[in-house]
Amino acid sequence: MFFFQLAILLLCIVIGARLGGIALGTVSGIGLAFFMVVLGMPPGNPPAVVLGMILAVITALSMMEAAGGMDFLVLTAEKLLRKNPRRITVLAPLITYLLIFAAGTQHVIYSLLPVIAEVSTKAGVRPERAMSMSVIAAQHGLIASPVSAATVALLAALVTLGASLGQILMVTIPATLFGVAMGILSVAWKGRELADDPEAQQRLAEVTAADAQQTTMEEAARKRGMGSCMVFLCGVAVVVLFGLFPALRPSYTALVDGVPVSTSVDMGRVIMIVMLAAAGLITFLFKASPAAAVQGKLMRGGLVAIISILGVSWLGSSFFNANEETIVGTISAFIGNYPWVFALGLFVLSILLFSQAATIVILAPVGVALGMPLHLLIGVYPAVNGNFFLPTYGTVLAAVSFDQTGTTKIGKYLLNHSFMIPGLVTTVSATCAGLVLAALLL
Repeated sequence: MFFFQLAILLLCIVIGARLGGIALGTVSGIGLAFFMVVLGMPPGNPPAVVLGMILAVITALSMMEAAGGMDFLVLTAEKLLRKNPRRITVLAPLITYLLIFAAGTQHVIYSLLPVIAEVSTKAGVRPERAMSMSVIAAQHGLIASPVSAATVALLAALVTLGASLGQILMVTIPATLFGVAMGILSVAWKGRELADDPEAQQRLAEVTAADAQQTTMEEAARKRGMGSCMVFLCGVAVVVLFGLFPALRPSYTALVDGVPVSTSVDMGRVIMIVMLAAAGLITFLFKASPAAAVQGKLMRGGLVAIISILGVSWLGSSFFNANEETIVGTISAFIGNYPWVFALGLFVLSILLFSQAATIVILAPVGVALGMPLHLLIGVYPAVNGNFFLPTYGTVLAAVSFDQTGTTKIGKYLLNHSFMIPGLVTTVSATCAGLVLAALLL
């Protein structure tokens, strides 16, 4: 029966991932109904706190987008790239990392990719180097961000072990930066120089489309965008501050068994309150349209993530609750001796789900139940970046389409694509660095 239930779980994940969008959540709903009605399994629990935190962050991001904050971030990054075209292979991944780190979402990379392609081509630098590594850097900037859905989900899963946001960040940020640096080195001399590549030169000669236009903003719009961006980043800073120094969190008196007890606000509620407050300030101070925020790309993408995580994590919770004794008893000793197996599980599941957050929501509680120590659970976190492995992820396809020289490509054998080497080098390096740092610091 265990393997039949596991097959149903994997079938729902594979079908939902293939259909895309909210299908991961809706197909998981069918599986959950089958578990409960036909097999008589426990219904499990939806990750309410995780969903609440993600929704609050997405709300703040959407209001910032409506006020022009995302346009301001992209414009700033674009100016830096155009000022240093010959260093595009190094600067593009680092700027992309910082941009995604600040925004907490990969959606902004779609505005930056055509700029990277254009600047690389005009500078005579093979675009594949900067394009492929920027896509990988975006994934690692996402998991390092204190307000990304993946980090929020990890914090919620590890709170029972006493984990803090500060502990996660002090490992994840330097580990991912080290990984990105190794990834940049892996592509620094990759392929022929653009001038020596006849195929690329032929494609450039055939291109008739206009070059990517430099982004511009009117002065009033720029001020609103900059202001909204500053409010959001201040909100992020407040979240990080409360995460690093729990004593600073607001406290209140609650009755426990009839006895008044002073209690600090937990990090889940801190993130929700701060992000909703930031969204409110942006609304009032910078004339952000609530209607425009709801219709924006970030809100649409956020709702897809929320529905997907709701369905697939609830399905996983039902399966785990019904088979907890079997799962824990069978693999706890094995993972205890070989922690890399858990890292491999994160990597493989992220390939199937195309979502770091959904992967963490499913597997992090399993790691906690298995009794894995906190330093291992945080150390292997960078392994969740397997989205690049199959060349079907949105940012991968976008990078291929924006490179008019054709150097950024999907290979004849599917897996020999431009993102494989930098992706593997960056993810393995970041995970190894994360394990070392976590063992030393936690």
